[in-house]
Amino acid sequence: MRLDGKKVIALVDDEFEDLELWYPVYRVREEGAEVHLAGLVKDKTYVGKYGVPATAEYSWDELDAADYDGILVPGGWAPDKIRRYPAVLKLIRDFNESKKPIGQICHAGWVLISAKILEGVTVTSTPGIRDDMENAGAIWKDEPVVVDGHIVSARRPPDLPPYGKAFCDALAGK
Repeated sequence: MRLDGKKVIALVDDEFEDLELWYPVYRVREEGAEVHLAGLVKDKTYVGKYGVPATAEYSWDELDAADYDGILVPGGWAPDKIRRYPAVLKLIRDFNESKKPIGQICHAGWVLISAKILEGVTVTSTPGIRDDMENAGAIWKDEPVVVDGHIVSARRPPDLPPYGKAFCDALAGK
């Protein structure tokens, strides 16, 4: 499998968008990558907007971007919580500085905004945060998936198939 040996972090907090977490996690695992769920509290079970659980295997504080090949940020209401933690913002900045794939969908753009990494970057998101993305310096496009270097973005759940493929392609170095 083309992603054998790759390791990815998937961020979780309560009220993540269920499909926007699990679809990319399973898609990356299908290609052979190892995915670790990470939240504020290790071993805590977080619940998605529609009731699907996700248990954090790690806390954000114990992770180092140098040990991973990519990071996934789901949408939902979780990003508005996740972006308030310095450990998460440091992870995002470290992935950005290392040009490792950062996947964000829907409201996940809020985390990248708070990490201050979007100046001049072409992205998409849910149209509801378009102004936020543009005010952070991003160039926003209404397309299912936008890839700008190592940043892979998508709008909403119907865009998950091309988003999953684009993130896997980025991890594979294509």
